[in-house]
Amino acid sequence: MFLSGATAAFLMASAAPLQAQTANRLDPGGLTFRDFGVPDNGSSFTRGEQSIGGGTTQSFTRVLGIDPTSQAVRLRFDSVKVELLLPMGWQASEDGERGIAYTLDKRIRLIVWRVDFVYEGVRDAEHYAATKAGSMKARRPGVQAQARKLRDGSFLVVYENVPKGPSDSSGPRTVFDLILPNPKDPKVGILVTLGMPANEASRGLQLLALITQNMRTDW
Repeated sequence: MFLSGATAAFLMASAAPLQAQTANRLDPGGLTFRDFGVPDNGSSFTRGEQSIGGGTTQSFTRVLGIDPTSQAVRLRFDSVKVELLLPMGWQASEDGERGIAYTLDKRIRLIVWRVDFVYEGVRDAEHYAATKAGSMKARRPGVQAQARKLRDGSFLVVYENVPKGPSDSSGPRTVFDLILPNPKDPKVGILVTLGMPANEASRGLQLLALITQNMRTDW
């Protein structure tokens, strides 16, 4: 659909965030967790809501450690067997299917999922990226999608002009999907989804790079 040989032409059609990334890899661009958080020594991760819309019960995510120097907190999402380093001043919770993290005002939201590509009706991570991008564009007229296979074998999809959600004060939004295939089994993988207001999206890929470069996964 848009990967492999067609990717270059697809990306050149829009001056979008993907073009800011060089050498087919995510790069923090000199930014650190300090640029995305609040120095509260990790206290935000032990307070706040424990449920989300629709009444779905969630539990707080385990804090494994606090790094005052980098102003980041390491957490364990047991539901998806993933550890993440996240900025101070955020909150995180999880249910049986996903790990969720967000700024206190929920302006920036991160979701980590386990994906079974066969169950989703696709062959692998590449097919999943193409199918999801196409589905989003079909369901949400006006949404633009771009994709690229990165050097490490993961797939990055950027959705622009995404309508704001019920809890968002302003819109539209930009959403980044990073699909990480299991190196031992290409039929399964991890999906990291990061969404934010479109007017803040210029730093979105840098934040995604920070988070995923410090991610640990139990495959």
